[in-house]
Order: sequence, then C-alpha cells, then structure tokens
Amino acid sequence: MSVLTPLLLRGLTGPARRLPVPRAQIHSKPPRVQLGTMDVVIGLTSCFLCFLLPSGWVLSNLESYKKRE
Repeated sequence: MSVLTPLLLRGLTGPARRLPVPRAQIHSKPPRVQLGTMDVVIGLTSCFLCFLLPSGWVLSNLESYKKRE
C-alpha cells in the first residue's frame, strides 16, 4: 500500500461527502382495516409454499445434484 493511497481515496470520496442527502418524510398511520386471523394464515401459508417448500426440496435432493451421470 502506497503512501498516496489515502490521499487518492480521500480525493475520490470527498465530493460525495458534500452532497446533500434528501430526507424522507415518512409518517405512519394506523391501518384502515385490521387483518383477520384468516388473512394472516393465508399469507403465512403462501409464503411457506412459495419459498420454503422449493428450497427444502432442493436441499433434500442435493446429493443427487452432486453425482455425475
């Protein structure tokens, strides 16, 4: 690492530090309609079926993917 490396890096990041960062005006309100138990069950079940089931299938068949035919 050269002696000039910190100076070069400071020169690259210097202009980025002076840019103004926009701030988001986020305000939360209570929901208009509360989620029911059935809505939550349907949402969690669909997440399980869409994400965890395929990844579990791939992990359970991982040994057959490693074998060469």
